[in-house]
Amino acid sequence: MKINELLLVDGIALNETAASKDAAIDKLIGLLDKEGCISDKAAFKEGILARESHTSTAIGGGIAIPHAKVDAVKKAGIAAMTVPSGVDYQAPDHKPSDLFFMIAAPVSGSDLHLQALQRLAALLMVPGFKEKLMGAKDKQEFLQLITEQEAEKFPKESAEQAHADKTVPETAPKEQSPESSKYRVLAVTACPTGIAHTFMAAENLEQKGKQMGIPVKVETNGADGTKNELTPEEIAACDGIIIAADKDVETSRFDGKPVLFTSVTAGINKGEELIQSVVDGKVPVYHSTGAKADVSSDLSNDSIGHQIYKQLMNGVSHMLPFVTGGGILIALAFLIDSANGITGGPNFGSTTAVAKFFKTVGGFAFNMMLPVLSGYIAMAIADRPGLAVGFVGGILAMNGSTFVDPAGGKISAGFLGALLSGFIGGYLVRFLQKAFKKLPKSLDGIKPVLLYPLIGILMIGIVMALVNPLMILINQGITAALTSLHGSAAAVLGMVVSGMMALDMGGPINKASYLFSTAQLASPGADGMGFRIMAACMIGGMVPPLAIALCTTLFKNRFTPKERQSGIVNYVLGLSFITEGAIPYAASDPLHVLPSMAIGSAISGALSMLFGCQLRAPHGGIFVLPTITNPFGYFIALAVGMIVGCLLLAAMKKPLPREVWDAHLDSSESSDLF
Repeated sequence: MKINELLLVDGIALNETAASKDAAIDKLIGLLDKEGCISDKAAFKEGILARESHTSTAIGGGIAIPHAKVDAVKKAGIAAMTVPSGVDYQAPDHKPSDLFFMIAAPVSGSDLHLQALQRLAALLMVPGFKEKLMGAKDKQEFLQLITEQEAEKFPKESAEQAHADKTVPETAPKEQSPESSKYRVLAVTACPTGIAHTFMAAENLEQKGKQMGIPVKVETNGADGTKNELTPEEIAACDGIIIAADKDVETSRFDGKPVLFTSVTAGINKGEELIQSVVDGKVPVYHSTGAKADVSSDLSNDSIGHQIYKQLMNGVSHMLPFVTGGGILIALAFLIDSANGITGGPNFGSTTAVAKFFKTVGGFAFNMMLPVLSGYIAMAIADRPGLAVGFVGGILAMNGSTFVDPAGGKISAGFLGALLSGFIGGYLVRFLQKAFKKLPKSLDGIKPVLLYPLIGILMIGIVMALVNPLMILINQGITAALTSLHGSAAAVLGMVVSGMMALDMGGPINKASYLFSTAQLASPGADGMGFRIMAACMIGGMVPPLAIALCTTLFKNRFTPKERQSGIVNYVLGLSFITEGAIPYAASDPLHVLPSMAIGSAISGALSMLFGCQLRAPHGGIFVLPTITNPFGYFIALAVGMIVGCLLLAAMKKPLPREVWDAHLDSSESSDLF
């Protein structure tokens, strides 16, 4: 499939202007819509912004390639746009971007279109080609330049070769002659979506290698799988390997070789520097721990803090389904008993047969959260060998004092104990993997099924026997401190928990607040303070999308028609406790959106605390309203926060200039908004 089959004249816009990154994205999405590529512009934009949230798709040199592979794409397509005045697209070289290609890739169906997308990535790395495109006089010339360059770089093949190329990207290096078959430098490239940056980095590394007279072979981990795979013989013979990747790739095969870990963007912009580092012997030797993707070089793009965060999030993402599913079932059990006139007591939630069933099933699921959290943190650190050790550590934390003293009653080491056991368990297994490296190769088969679990579980048992008493004391102290909070002190706690939910809307601050709140459900205290914290947390996550939706309704001239259309959806998302509905607005205008939303959420959380609202379910929004104590007070708190957030945003976000609005205006809009 050629590029001109995906890029049509209707999908090209030359000499455009764009006031911001968000405006450029909207214009490119409009071009794809003209080409008939997408079914839902708002949903596609969410996919684009999700990719941008990982790292900017601007690659430097004035080029940006935003892309998404989502259900909203009906057929694969490319849109192109030139913006001579440039747009700040957070490029790695800190320069404005003036040439844009937006790629829309369908989730399912044939991957033949990926070949054309890979070709585009390769063409953009040809010296001088970008300048030719920027100088095109009209759309036809722009498209003709691409067609001619594609024909030059990829000459017509025979029918048999073309058929074979359906499974081999044309960006793969050509076969080397026998005398040059030894590659001095090998590389692996990968980006989160595997569409464009993967192949641009591969193309740049190959080109720089040719210019330097150094044979380079690049393996691409793209959306269509691993291509041009590196062989054991090539790995053994090379001088070193470059891992230019923004996602996990298989690295254990490089054990004992010099490996340079860097970002895919560096592969695009710093190819010569990376290759020279390998050739000069400046890259440290890599020692695998046996994990699937062990990025341990100090040249890695990840800081230690970010690696720990990713390991924690691996545990959290696997834990949340157990928390939400089990927690909501338990809340339904309480609701059923309440409907039967039972309001409390030691058997509340289990007095009727139906309620007992819900609470039993929900309880089993909810109680799995600590082992799952611990297990998947350990797995993120040490791959599969860490899973069993982490799970056992989590179970020991869950049983707490029963494990230490079976006759002393059960007091859980709680969320903190499970958190600690996950990290300790993972690094214990990492230690074992390094310690057992010197064992005979004949024992490799029994390491993951016998040595790691046997010794690892024994070691985590010893560690948790020492750690659990301390964690229990800390948990009891936290519970006592929370239980003692009343009045203004409780309101301040509600403000903090709720405000954090709105500060980064799904990011680490939001997750920290949510994790703290859900952990309180396991030990809510005698006065139900844990349930009150959960209520404040959820209301803090509901306010941002609702406040934005209200603002788009009442203050229309602050938003483009597209933003107002998406605002309607935020009513549903907010009521469902899906804070992420506010992300597109926060991404396009963070300085105005984030403070106003955080203040609105904080006020709601404080009021929820003052009204004594309790929530036994960890999720659900308006759908679990019947399980909230003082639902009327909760509704008032939510409404106040929503209105405050809306008014603050309207005050901070000035009306759009008339000329900007007119650029978005269609025949159905009224200019009397001004």
